[in-house]
Amino acid sequence: MLGLVSGLMTGVLLAGCGPQESGADGSESEKSDKLVIWEDKEKAIGIEDAVAEFEKEHDVTVEIIEKNYAQQLEDLRLDGPGGSGPDVFTMPGDQMGSAVTEGLVKEIAVDEALQSTYTESAMQSQIVDGKVYGLPKAVETTMLYYNKDLITEEELPQDLEGWFNYSKEVRKGEQYGFLAQFDQTYYANSVLSGYGGYVFGKNGDGTFNPEDIGLNNEGSVEGANEIKRFYDEKIFPAGMVGEQGINVIESLFTEGKAAAIISGPWNLEPFESAGVDYGIASLPKLSNGENMRAFIGVKSYNVSTFSKNAELAEELVKYLSNEEVSKFRYEKTKEVPAVKALAEDQEVMESDASKAIAEQSQFSDLTPGIPEMNEVWKPTDAALQTIATGKSEPQEALDQAVKSIEGQIEANHGGK
Repeated sequence: MLGLVSGLMTGVLLAGCGPQESGADGSESEKSDKLVIWEDKEKAIGIEDAVAEFEKEHDVTVEIIEKNYAQQLEDLRLDGPGGSGPDVFTMPGDQMGSAVTEGLVKEIAVDEALQSTYTESAMQSQIVDGKVYGLPKAVETTMLYYNKDLITEEELPQDLEGWFNYSKEVRKGEQYGFLAQFDQTYYANSVLSGYGGYVFGKNGDGTFNPEDIGLNNEGSVEGANEIKRFYDEKIFPAGMVGEQGINVIESLFTEGKAAAIISGPWNLEPFESAGVDYGIASLPKLSNGENMRAFIGVKSYNVSTFSKNAELAEELVKYLSNEEVSKFRYEKTKEVPAVKALAEDQEVMESDASKAIAEQSQFSDLTPGIPEMNEVWKPTDAALQTIATGKSEPQEALDQAVKSIEGQIEANHGGK
């Protein structure tokens, strides 16, 4: 009997010393000696050295897999439950609401001191109902690219009206002046909101209110009428409407057939590789004297709820988001860091693109990260395209878009 009890006690003690930790649901799960991080396409070069240091410090193997960051959350829905997903992944800030609602992203412990090291808007994108679900790695917004062989910095019109007139003057055959994908919500927002439109209003605590939609208010309609002029006057090519429009814009710019376009930092390297001698500037002002208000996008590092080593994954998120690693990553990838000290350091942010993004961010708005934002894109895109093609007037099209958005929010989120 004593031998049996002794054997049982030994078994219990050995089991207690095994490599286990509590899973997300509170149950005991096998602790992995490996972490997997999904990094954005062609961005692994920015973290490879830091990951190697992390591996040494924590005696763990970290595998880096590159995936399009906008697609990672969708892949996590499938791969996470199956056990083939990542421990750490990256995603756009406007997907945060959906990720939290679906239980795909884990809350992490980040005190106020650490939160204060990031720019306010970037950090805000990682907070839902007062809880932190990630740390911002980079910020991006749209800016103006111009071809120095077609127009000099001194010749750049300072407002959208100036670009309208310039574009009419140079428009000939396949040659264009200024181009923008204004039939897409992501780009058109810079004009609509500059006139007083907005996607969602805000509550007193600064959170977005999905019951207050401003996409068909007076300002949005005025902005839509401004956009409509560029299509009515044939300043934009007819084939630029729809999902393929961005390919048309980029092709015309790389071929030297467009003097200036609105795009984002993701085209810095492709345009350089294409041999375009381009310059960068913040977006032009509007005819009302206000700045164009683009969306601010935030890329973040987040911990998957399916991670079997969540505590170490959280440490990796904090490590990759610190000032030293962020600065190195910027030098390698040119992604503008969300660390406040770096964003405000003009010597660090030496490129024209970084300065343009930093300047434009002052006048821009954080893309709403609540789940209801998913219901905005398609109806508003459709409305803008009917305006661009002359199939409906701005007020009518935007009214229909808002009606559709409200219906989808009611059906999918139980709200207005």
